Amino acid sequence: MTKIADNVVAEVVAEASKKMSDANYSAVLVGGFVQAQTPTAQFISAHERELGGAESIVNVIFHAALLAQCFQRAGGRSLRPMSYEDLDAASVGDTLATLARRQPSLSDFIVSNVENDEAKKLLALLALAMDGVS
Repeated sequence: MTKIADNVVAEVVAEASKKMSDANYSAVLVGGFVQAQTPTAQFISAHERELGGAESIVNVIFHAALLAQCFQRAGGRSLRPMSYEDLDAASVGDTLATLARRQPSLSDFIVSNVENDEAKKLLALLALAMDGVS
């Protein structure tokens, strides 16, 4: 996959920011991602202890859904459901450093919007897996 341009990420983030005033937006986005990417949602949930609880899991899924929208917009099609094998293949080495090389705009998005270091690493892994299946 080609590198996702900064403007694609900026558009997705700007649209999400506008929609956040709708109380249902976040729930619909998270629910849609969980339905479309069930193994990935289960994988994220398995990291509850490192992430610090259920609220953090929802936050990671929300950001993962935004990352998926970036890939969809850049590629013009939906991501196929990621398997545990896809996630495992993306988990090698320093995921944040690898993502910064492969998809710098997504790396910048994660670093600037996510405070929890474990969540950053997990989102970088997810973005690398998305890059692998897109």
